[in-house]
Amino acid sequence: MTTLKSKPLLRDIQEYILKTGIKAEFDSLNAIQRCLMLGEEVGELFKSVRKIDGIKTDTGTGLVEDELADALKQICAIANYFAIDLEQAFRNKERKNVGRWK
Repeated sequence: MTTLKSKPLLRDIQEYILKTGIKAEFDSLNAIQRCLMLGEEVGELFKSVRKIDGIKTDTGTGLVEDELADALKQICAIANYFAIDLEQAFRNKERKNVGRWK
């Protein structure tokens, strides 16, 4: 059984997503399919935020934290597809962003 560490690093989460994706047979999805799934999850996140802000939406919206977790799962899966170390990519991008926003 695949388990996630109690205090995981981003690379631990990414590895967990890879292993559970293989177990659930999601590992055969291509980048376009993963991006479409991410889009769906982001849409569900938007609905959750609308619900909290009192903006009318259809039924079936989840909790914001659930939708954020679903979106993170898809982002990790896309990174895995392209063999990208997401934690390192994040650190590299943050170095580029230093001084960009004032």
